[in-house]
Order: sequence, then C-alpha cells, then structure tokens
Amino acid sequence: MLAWFHVPWFIASPFTGYVYPNETIVPWSELIVVYPYITGLVAGAFIASSFYHVFGMRQFKPVARFALLTALAFMIFVPVPLLFHLGHPERAFEAMITPHWTSAFAAFSYAASFYVIVLMLETWFAFRADAVRLAKRSRGIRKLFYSVLSLGSDDISEHAIGYDRRWARALAIIGMPSAALLHGYVGFVFGSLKSRAWWSSDLTPIIFLLSAVVSGVALLIFLYIVTSRLRRKAADVSCLQALGETLWWFLMIVLVVEGLEYLTMFYRGEEGITTVAALMRGPLATSLVIQWAASGIALCILTWLVVRRRRGKPLVAGLVVASLLVLVEVFAMRWNVVIGGQELSKSMRGLLFYVPPVLGRDGVVASAGILAAPLLLLWLFVRLFPPWELGDQEDHADFA
Repeated sequence: MLAWFHVPWFIASPFTGYVYPNETIVPWSELIVVYPYITGLVAGAFIASSFYHVFGMRQFKPVARFALLTALAFMIFVPVPLLFHLGHPERAFEAMITPHWTSAFAAFSYAASFYVIVLMLETWFAFRADAVRLAKRSRGIRKLFYSVLSLGSDDISEHAIGYDRRWARALAIIGMPSAALLHGYVGFVFGSLKSRAWWSSDLTPIIFLLSAVVSGVALLIFLYIVTSRLRRKAADVSCLQALGETLWWFLMIVLVVEGLEYLTMFYRGEEGITTVAALMRGPLATSLVIQWAASGIALCILTWLVVRRRRGKPLVAGLVVASLLVLVEVFAMRWNVVIGGQELSKSMRGLLFYVPPVLGRDGVVASAGILAAPLLLLWLFVRLFPPWELGDQEDHADFA
C-alpha cells in the first residue's frame, strides 16, 4: 500500500503517504530512547545483586557489591535524559509538587524516588563497615569524608555487622519489586497508548522488564571482566558461569515473548496492520535487523558456553562478545519502540523517516555523553569504595 523511497540524509523528517502536519517532526528524540535504556540497566544490575543478597546464591558474591555501585551510579543519571529533553529542568519539580495522577510519568516519579532511597540505604549498609575501616586508615579530607559517611560511628563488631546485614537484606527484598516497578512502568507508558498501533500491547511492560534484566546482567558481565583485567585479577569462573547462565535464560525468555508479541499483532490483523508491516520493511528495517541479529548471535554464543561448560579464555571472550551484542540489541529494541511508534502516522496511511541530529540538546553527542557519564561516576565510586579488595578480605560483606 505504501511505497517507500530513499530520502536524502539532510532532510530532517522525511515522510511518505498521508501524514498529519503536526507529525512531520518526531517529538521524542533519542534522549527518550536513552531514558528507558539506562533505567533498564539499573533494574537489571540491582536484581543481579539481589541474587546473592536476598537468595544467598554464593556464586554471585564476587559481583554483588559491585552491582550495587553500578545500579546506584546509573540510577543517579536516570532523570537526566528527561531533564535534557524538557528544556526547562526546573519544571520537573511541578510533577512532584502538583502531581497529576492520570499521568504515568508524574505518578511513577514517586516510585522512582522511593527506589532511589532504598538503593542508597542498601548501598550504605553494604559499605558502612568499609567506610569505618577506610576512615581509620585515611588522612585529611578523605578521613573526614569517610567519617561523615559512617555517621561518626566506628563500631564494626560482629553485632553491628550483623545489624548491617539484616538491614541490607531487608532493603534488597524491598528493592526487588521496586526495581521491577521502576522499569515496568516505562513499558506501561508505551503499552497503554491506544493511539499508536505499534505501542499498544499488553506484553510491552513484560518485555521491557525482562529486557531490563538482560541488559543489566550483560552490563555487569562486561564491566566485571574489564575491571578484573584492569586490576590484573582473574575473574571468578563460577561467577562468570552463573552470570552467563542467567543472561542465557532471560535472553531466551525475552525472545520468546517478543516473538509472541509480533505473532499476536499480525494474527489479529487489526486495522492498519499493513502500515505496520510497511513500517517494519521501511524506516525500522535496519534497526530491526540489528536487534534480531545481535540477539540471535548472542544466544548462539551463550548456548555454546552453557552447554559445553566452557572455562578460561573461551568463557571470557564469549561472554564479552555476547554481553556487548545484548547491550546493542536492547538499545535497538528501545529505539524501535520509542522512535518506531512515532514514525507511524496516526492516520495509519503514512510513515516518517527519523534521522537523529548529531549536535544539539537532543543530538547523538548529548545522548552518548549521558550514557558515558554513569561509567565515570561508577569509576569514582569504585575508587572511593573498592567492592573487591575489602569485600574479599573481610567477611562483613557476606549478607547471606
């Protein structure tokens, strides 16, 4: 029905077919793609840390505390894409001061704030004893910093450490559904929009939540391997195998649920499905190929690693490649949802072709900077609170 044509790259928002005048510009740029992507990394990393803190799965112990720092570093930057996109960041406080409960973004800002508090408290209890020890061995401003962070307490007795463990575990239990709610609502925002055939799906919140776990575990695998190399320490084999198996299982589930979503969409054959098919063949063709090719290759690599029980260099190399492919796949999935839904005209008889700007507030450079900023903050957190050195030598890190 719609004949797609190649459009020059310098045209901001080319379109074909019947498109309403107010739809010739895509309002939600790649910043809104980065927002659910970072949110998913937070939720996935936190849930991975809870495998040890809550369920006592000791194979996850080497990365449990590092996962907490990773989740906290990325969580701090979760609202940044929205604030950049808003243009006037001070207006964000209106959602908190005068909440509009029919708005998902406004209502769930309270859920996000609650999760930040839980995450910060759990991280504090996990590293309180470290802060006391570091205050004793530091001098000057670092000593003052650790002393203030430990709230003036220097009690690292077994009773005090046991108290920290109980509170950290309780907060981890509270944090798991909070993390699920944090990212599930992002899928709810898109899945509940009936005006967009590409978005309106009951499976969207589930897909967003499962892919969040996938992306968070993939990020954790990659960072753990890289930091182990930088520290010139061998990564724990049992931990890598457990992370790889977790990534394998959740990736299979995500692919099945996403496949069911496409199958349901085309099986129902609702009005406008031909335009949706044209969208997949046209504007989203490249990103859909990237999404499914990356996930397929990653699944093959992980299957080989899990079935053959690989160790050593094959395990490390395979997990690095698979985790990077998964991170690319999840970002492509976020792109296909956010941008793809806007490339489908509400008239259901037209398509847009979005070309992201390189510079500007909504440009590629700004988005890349927001994605890189949490990594710099994580580097600072690791410098201040080494999650391995003290954690491996002291049993106060054992929350099981």
